[in-house]
Formats: sequence, structure tokens, C-alpha cells
Amino acid sequence: MSDIPNGSAGLNNDNSSCNRISEAVCVDTARVYDSCADKDCLSDLRVFFTGPAQAIIDRSSTVRCRSCEVLNVFSEIEKVPFSSGYYSVDATFFFMVALDAFSSPSAPPQTVYGLSVYSKKVILYGAEGSVKVFSSEYSPAIDTQNIATSTNPRAKIQVATPICLEAKLCRPCDCCCSNQSVNSIPSSIRNLFAGDFIDSDASQAVRATIGLFSIVQLERDVQILIPAYDFCMPSKECSNQTEDPCEAFRRISFPVSEFFPPEQSSSNSNGCSDLPLFTGGCGCGK
Repeated sequence: MSDIPNGSAGLNNDNSSCNRISEAVCVDTARVYDSCADKDCLSDLRVFFTGPAQAIIDRSSTVRCRSCEVLNVFSEIEKVPFSSGYYSVDATFFFMVALDAFSSPSAPPQTVYGLSVYSKKVILYGAEGSVKVFSSEYSPAIDTQNIATSTNPRAKIQVATPICLEAKLCRPCDCCCSNQSVNSIPSSIRNLFAGDFIDSDASQAVRATIGLFSIVQLERDVQILIPAYDFCMPSKECSNQTEDPCEAFRRISFPVSEFFPPEQSSSNSNGCSDLPLFTGGCGCGK
């Protein structure tokens, strides 16, 4: 692209980066003030089921945990009294738990889906700030200016795919140590399941153990002065040509390991790599 300015190549230019700083610019961005990472083992979480799924659980003799998924995380922030700049973050996790329910040893299992809820609280530093921000942006539907936003810190929660470690049948009255009930489940979570959740009429319950990895952080909008080098001009030309799919397929190597899996993932005791003979391995019996 000959029409692209030479200075738009950014940091890949041969000149010193200090010599190419053109100005200092102010940007509005989100800054992370504090964060924490947790590895939680959540034991004896009550799994709630809707009517059809609860009927299958009531007839089951054993259950097995298949998978687990985080549906949503609700969070609330409150200032910590007598601790300037610190906030408590109350996070509530909603898990969809998939279980295999066995009615008898010879019968195939039936897969049912339930809901588990877990709440935790963390204390993080979010700095002080008590102003309101007014913007000239408009709401798309009613064409009026957006309401003011506060500069209080925002909570951001990152969650990895949870691990369902265990699931067991139990009696609802004595094996699930949880203060959660079906009445506390928000409607947005209820609508993800077909039917109404059963609580008091259940003859059997399920307790699950879930492994959870999460990061909680507090961030707020700030203005930061940064050095500017140049505008970001794309260096790639736009193309509307469609590549021949057969030509693209020919460039893919034959997946030998898919047809002939190696016996070991690393070198064997003789120092020979677990590769086929024609790729440089030692061969049979060598």
C-alpha cells in the first residue's frame, strides 16, 4: 500500500521509539484498582430441579455429575464502614448442573439439569469518588439523554469453566447445608429452565461439590495521560477474493497421529521419540 504514510508503521519502525513520540494525549479508560483470585471448593451445594427433573431424581438410586456451567453472576458493591476507599463485593454465582440419574444398575441413565447457587463476599480497594457523570449520548428507543452515571467503582468477575467434582443423593432435611431456597432465585434465572422449581415436596435431594476458579476486580473510569506515536493506519489491503477451498485443503498436513496415535506422549526410556519411522523416529525394536 504505497499511499500509507511511512510514520504509521508504529513500533516496528527502525527509528528510536522516543524520537517518534508526537504528543501526549489524554484517554478515558477503566483502571483496575484492586483484584483478587480464588480457588474455591464448594461443598454440599443444594441442586434445585423443576418438576419433571425432580420426579426422575425421586426415582433414582444414585446420581453422577456430568458437567457444570456458570449461567450468571450477580454482584453488589457497598462501602466498608470506617475504611476509606474499601468496598465489599457480594457475588452470587448461578450454576447449571448436568447429572446422570440411575434408577437401577441395569437401566441406562437419564440426564437431568438442575440449579445451584453460591454466594461469597470479598473486600477490595476501589479509591474514593462521589461525582456524577453526565453524557451527551442518547438512549436509542426514546431519544432522550442517558441518565447520569456514578463514578463509584465497578465490579468485574471473571470465572473459568467450573468443575463438577461430586454429586450425591440425600434427604432434603439433613444433607444440604444451604440457606438458599427456590424463592430467592431471580426470574431471569428461572426462565432458563422449563417448569417451576420444586423444594418442599421433594423426597430426595442432590448435593454437589463444585470446583470454582474466579477473579474479582474493582475498576473505575479515569483519565490517563499517555504518549502518542501516530494514528493507527491499517497496513493490510482489503480483499474480496475467495480462496479456492481445495487449494486451502491441500496445504493441510496429513494427520498421521489421528490414525496412528503414539504410545507415549514423550520420549521413551531408550531416548527415541514417539514419531513414525519416516519422520525420524527410531523404529520398531530400536
